[in-house]
Amino acid sequence: MSNLTRRQFLASTSLAAVGTALGGRFATAAPPSAPAPVKIKTGVDTMTLGKSGIKTTVLGIGTGTRSGREQADMGTDAFVRLIREGYDRGIRYIDTADSYGYKNPAQGPKAHEMVKAALRELPKGEVFVQTKLSSRTAEQAAEDLDRIRRELGLETLDTLLIHCMTKDGWNVDKRPVIDFYLKAKEKGQIRSLGVSCHGYEALRVAADTPEMDVHLVRINPYEKIMDAAPALVAEQIAKMHADNRGVIGMKIYGEGLLQTREERLESIKYVLGLGTIQAFTIGFSKIEHVDETLELIREAAAA
Repeated sequence: MSNLTRRQFLASTSLAAVGTALGGRFATAAPPSAPAPVKIKTGVDTMTLGKSGIKTTVLGIGTGTRSGREQADMGTDAFVRLIREGYDRGIRYIDTADSYGYKNPAQGPKAHEMVKAALRELPKGEVFVQTKLSSRTAEQAAEDLDRIRRELGLETLDTLLIHCMTKDGWNVDKRPVIDFYLKAKEKGQIRSLGVSCHGYEALRVAADTPEMDVHLVRINPYEKIMDAAPALVAEQIAKMHADNRGVIGMKIYGEGLLQTREERLESIKYVLGLGTIQAFTIGFSKIEHVDETLELIREAAAA
């Protein structure tokens, strides 16, 4: 036992045991583990969008098909029925944007107006609402944020996305806007901040911008209305997921370009198989399409 006394030996082994019991408190801390792969069984599974803590169902009903004109052309009453029927099936996510629908009331409603009407028909606080703004300055962002909160009838927005970034360097160009939104987040006006990208360079920048809590990303295996080849996009999504951010897919059906059930099934299989996407939004105008998608998610998850 070398020069150690029996008392010294017992003391040293006791300290080691305590250190082990305390999870290695006296040892070098292990690096944090990467988030586990996302596992999805149904379209109405409740998912958490990364470190934002926001909960949503896997499937969301979008309002932006052909810039939202398809949903606006339904009329507000029909849209409200669609949202209500989706809610009855377990869907708790509506995706919208300031630019969706019509600006001229004579042509049709804005998406925000229709979403507000739908929310009146649902239990308060049970639906995750995500919207987007294209504000260019902090001053405009302040005006726009107040306006869309009124339009939606919401004091606090669940997720606000910087809308439709297309180029490299947007995080520098939009820094005053980002800083304003971060302050709005501290004030409780928004719960999480994110970005939607419509360009691969913008997507790469998004993956390296830690202030973004949530990402809305175009993804399908057929490269329909995508920012780049699926493998390249999936690589950026994996970086976002590894940083424990929320990742939501869009253009899963290529905005209607995937016209067969088999293509739609393969696309959902691909998205679920990535293990890095917690939810996705699809622009619906018929409840039958919602039902088919819920069925396809179950089928893809079981495959």
